[in-house]
Amino acid sequence: MEFRAAAKYVRVSPQKARLVLDLIKGRRVEEALNTLAFTKKGIAPNIHKLLRSAVENANYASTERGMDVDVDNLFVLRAVANEGPRMKRIRPAPMGRAYRYQRRMSHIEIALAEKVRAKAEGSEEETPARPAARKKTAAKKSPAKKTAKARK
Repeated sequence: MEFRAAAKYVRVSPQKARLVLDLIKGRRVEEALNTLAFTKKGIAPNIHKLLRSAVENANYASTERGMDVDVDNLFVLRAVANEGPRMKRIRPAPMGRAYRYQRRMSHIEIALAEKVRAKAEGSEEETPARPAARKKTAAKKSPAKKTAKARK
């Protein structure tokens, strides 16, 4: 099961938000909350609040809906900052001109999942509840041809 929380129209560029979100991807919720509490980026308190909201969504599902969710086993499955609308602004420039610039916004989404313990051959291993995405391998490049000057 996946539990998510989203914050829309946050006044930070998606690039700056991704720097902080990359710190918590794949981590346990307790570890991610501690990381966000001590991160010095300006967006960290907003992401901390959003992560707590996702945990409370999971807690609500376990108490009110009767789902079997262990809040202590949750980890950050997905943390994404997508681009929102841009505000176009104008700044005065020398000699009566004007420079245009854009104020960026982002939509931030955090999804949590529960790690399930799989007992295989007597050992306990933690695996995500969802199968991991397959990584693509990069093709090897062939060596560059030598020029006539390099051969001499």
